[in-house]
Parts: sequence; C-alpha cells; structure tokens
Amino acid sequence: MTNEFLAFAPIQDAAAGPLLDSDTALLDEMMARVGVDGLIAALTDVAVLAQIDQHAAAIRDALSEAGRRADAPGLAAYAKSIAFAARRAGRPLPSPGTAPICGPGWMAADWHHMRMVAVCAMADANGLL
Repeated sequence: MTNEFLAFAPIQDAAAGPLLDSDTALLDEMMARVGVDGLIAALTDVAVLAQIDQHAAAIRDALSEAGRRADAPGLAAYAKSIAFAARRAGRPLPSPGTAPICGPGWMAADWHHMRMVAVCAMADANGLL
C-alpha cells in the first residue's frame, strides 16, 4: 500500500491541532515522499532494513561531527541537504505515492532516497513525527 491516500487526505479541522513548525513539516513531507513506503519495505525485507540502519549510522556520525543533534532542526537541515543534492544530481525525490513499494525496488533505489528513508526512520524513532 502506498501513502498517496494519506498525502492527499482532507484535513477535517485544521484549527483543532497545533500547526507543525517548519522543521517538522519538512520531515513530515519527506515521510510522505519516501519514508512510509521505505519503512514498510524494511519491515518485510531484512536487506532494506540493514541498508537503512547503515544510512542512519552515517547520519548520526555526520550530525555529531557537525555538532548537531538528531532533533527536528538537525534532521531537517540534513534532509534539506540530501534533497538538494538529489536534485542537483538529476535524481529528485519521488512525489508522494510514487516511491518503490517492495524490497527489490528499494534495493535498486538511489542513494539519496535510501538516505532520506533513514532520516525518516530516525525522526520516527525520536518521536518527531
């Protein structure tokens, strides 16, 4: 199942809940673009899970070396740099609902896409989404 229905679901009452800050909103967008589908694939394919785990370790190292934390501002800044790099390389992130939905699709996915799934995994694990 893809996340296209979640990405385009109508908002019932926007005034009922707090608005997302820009960092959390960016992480939420990345989750809609690649995170949901990538994380679901990781639940069914140990090879995808292992790649995401390796990418997450590299992200933790990069954030630490930059003196940043794995909080919403740190992960959002990292996500922006990956998204810009993907666009410069001619491999922009997919639109919501168009990412691979199975393990083999993710194993063939671009490096930028896998790194962004790892950002989403970290944001989810840290309770940011």
